[in-house]
Amino acid sequence: MAIAGVDVGTTGCKCTVCDSDGSLLSEAYREYDIQKDDDGRELDAWEVWTNVKAVIRQAVSGIDRIHAIGITSFGETTIFVGENDKPLMNSLLYVDPRGEEQCKKLINHFGRDYLFQITGINPHAMYSISKLMWVAENRRDVYERTKHICQFGDYIVYMLSGVWQIDYSLACRTMAFDYRKLDWAEDILQFAGIDKGLMSASAPTGSTAGLIRKEMASELGLSEDTLIVSGCHDQIAAAIGTGCLKCGMAVDGTGTVECITPIFSHPQCSKAMQKYNFVMVPYVEKDTYVTYAFSFNGGSLLKWYRDNLAALEAGGFRKNGINPYDGFNEQMKKGEPSGLLVLPYFSGSATPYMDGEITGAILGIRDNTTSIDLYQGLMEGVTYEMRLNLECLKEAGIEVTELRATGGGAQAEVWLQMKADILNKKIVTLGNAQSGTLGCIMMAGTSCGIYRNLEEAAKVFVKTGKEYLPDPKKHKMYEAFYIKYKRLYEAVGRVWKEDDGRTA
Repeated sequence: MAIAGVDVGTTGCKCTVCDSDGSLLSEAYREYDIQKDDDGRELDAWEVWTNVKAVIRQAVSGIDRIHAIGITSFGETTIFVGENDKPLMNSLLYVDPRGEEQCKKLINHFGRDYLFQITGINPHAMYSISKLMWVAENRRDVYERTKHICQFGDYIVYMLSGVWQIDYSLACRTMAFDYRKLDWAEDILQFAGIDKGLMSASAPTGSTAGLIRKEMASELGLSEDTLIVSGCHDQIAAAIGTGCLKCGMAVDGTGTVECITPIFSHPQCSKAMQKYNFVMVPYVEKDTYVTYAFSFNGGSLLKWYRDNLAALEAGGFRKNGINPYDGFNEQMKKGEPSGLLVLPYFSGSATPYMDGEITGAILGIRDNTTSIDLYQGLMEGVTYEMRLNLECLKEAGIEVTELRATGGGAQAEVWLQMKADILNKKIVTLGNAQSGTLGCIMMAGTSCGIYRNLEEAAKVFVKTGKEYLPDPKKHKMYEAFYIKYKRLYEAVGRVWKEDDGRTA
């Protein structure tokens, strides 16, 4: 019996197909581009849907029957759907600056404390509701033609099944969902001018949406009895796909975004949680929750380096059949810091500061600094940022005892050892680095009855691999740089924001 998982990301989508015994049958991936200009950062939802169909069609080709397909996606970014199920405009990404004024209106009306207690979120313009307000106020022509408002996860589920359904974890990314009552916060939607009737019905993570549409089954080469399952936010899927089902465990996902997702047993509505912008999200097991400690820039910084600073070298590696990142990794200094401090806020900062105005910075460049030093420094900067987040989590009462690595970065041994040395924690790798689609497969298989529960599915799919242990000598070397790194945000903010009369 075959099961598929689809992971929809900000820069690409993947479909993985596995047999029920855990064997990988096929996989397909496609990239698409974020549209960047002076106004903001946008994504063409129809282009994403077209690519999703293509990877499903490619991945299932030649496989007799797919029993179920689970869907996971990145969060926050919304789609205004019009007639014929087509998007009415490009979607504003979470890093898009539009919505700042609308977020201030929400704070002024409700207060930060109320919004945090209801939604589990310290208010920020990255979340859906601020963007929805911006569109309702500034693109009235779009809002008045809107038949439905959704995120990418529930859009794909709908396009495949015809059912509008969003799971709790993605609904939480709107900042308009009551995580305690597990329903839309009507007072927030009403103040924002958004009709609740336009939103998808909320459902537990891993819920069945229904059978695939007949016309879609024909187009994609699937059986008409293929079950479509609402997955979840991609970070939740990564946690499930790595077998992080117990409190104290956490997944470190390195994709476009770098994110640590820890599991804990009860709501942590502390001042520290709010101060450091950690959210509250219901997890798959009863009375368990997760939060996200993340940087907007993770693997995207290495992609920036590859495409903007080392395009020629990358092309040379490709001609010789070498993955450019593998080529860069081979050239890195082994076992010693780069000598640089990189503040990885190329798209602003996420937790713990949530500062959209701060900028990235590179400190320590000398006349003998090489391009590869900068590449390594980008890795170090992201890792220092996650060390800072782990310290903030501990202050908020969330202790991480084990980190499991996933995402594209989990395939880079040099980065995994660096993480162990900087974070001073054991890093566990897995047999399947792409745990997002694997988590979807586990949920879909459980939903259609192949497995009794996620624990049983984890025994089939989750295979731990190599462990990376911290080296005390290297940790001490990195510690000297980390002490300086912790002061960098304040220093850069003070200089950068003074230019136009603001203070850090």
